[in-house]
This record gives sequence, C-alpha cells and structure tokens, in this order.
Amino acid sequence: MESVSKTLVYRRFTGFNINQHCPLGYEIRRERPSQTVESATAPGVDDISKAIIEQLQADGRRSYAAIGKAVGLSEAAVRQRVQKLTDAGVVQIVAVTDPLQLGFARQAMLGIKTSGDPVAAADKIAGIDQVDYCVVTAGSFDIFAEVVCENDQDLMALVNRIRSLPGVSGTETFMYLSLRKQAYNWGTR
Repeated sequence: MESVSKTLVYRRFTGFNINQHCPLGYEIRRERPSQTVESATAPGVDDISKAIIEQLQADGRRSYAAIGKAVGLSEAAVRQRVQKLTDAGVVQIVAVTDPLQLGFARQAMLGIKTSGDPVAAADKIAGIDQVDYCVVTAGSFDIFAEVVCENDQDLMALVNRIRSLPGVSGTETFMYLSLRKQAYNWGTR
C-alpha cells in the first residue's frame, strides 16, 4: 500500500524500533493510504493478523509475548506479523498526543471546493505541514482537510495559502470548539 503524505511530528510519531515492545504512550493506528475505498482490505490480512491488530488497538504497548498468548502464536511470530503489517502499510505505530498541550491552540476542518481534479488538489494540500488529515469526498465539498495551527493568525494564513492553490475554488472553515471523542480502536471487522 502507498503510505500517507507527510504527517505532523507532534501528532504522529514512528521513530522507534518495531522489534522492541511498543514504548509508553504508543498506540497502533491504521495508516490512511492514498487509495480508493474499494481497495481497503489488504491482501494477506487473515483472522490472526486481525486479532493482532485488535490487541494492539486495545493497548499499543502490549508486549509481543502477551499478544502471542492471546492469539495463539509465539512472540517471534507476532513480531514478524507486526513487521509485515507495518511494512505493507496496513498499520502504523504512532503516539497520539493532545495538540492543545503542545501549544497548538487552533484546530479546524476545512471543507474545500475545487474547479478541476480534486485528487491533484488534495495531493498538494496533503503536502502542507499543518494538514494532518486530507480526504477526497463526494457531496458539497470535494476535499476535507483537518488542520492544526498555533493560533488564529496561523489558521488564517493557512486558509489563504490553500485558497491560492491551483484548482481550489473555495473553502469553508469549521473551527473545533470542543473535542468530544477521538478513537482509533474501531476493530478490524
């Protein structure tokens, strides 16, 4: 699978050795590939791999030995499967942080309309550091982009930057007032 464009360092980290136990505060999250929804099921993700993913979604710091006991594999077999899932882009190990506590006081979702190819515009938008989520949609907006900024002035500058991109015909900003839920343990279905 193709990996996601740039992600923000304060939001998602991947800089550790996957062959060791997941460090404190790390969780596993599915990578958001730049692919269509129809290709969402990765080849080679069997029931045991799904069980491993569910174990890591419940506790990203769980040891490979504990996961092995839960799914009926050895620690080494779990380590190999997690490595294969990571290499294939099925999962990524990330640290999920609170942007407010790191000095990023303004979060917003941008609804973006395009006049041309929305995928080309989304690829440009996804390359912007302050954008941590970007998706092409159907409906009133062609693209939704979640952004994290230090303050309102930074948000205004970012919105103006996105408005000036080729193919962008309009934006609407939905500023976050209160985060009520953010979960990454939706399972594997």
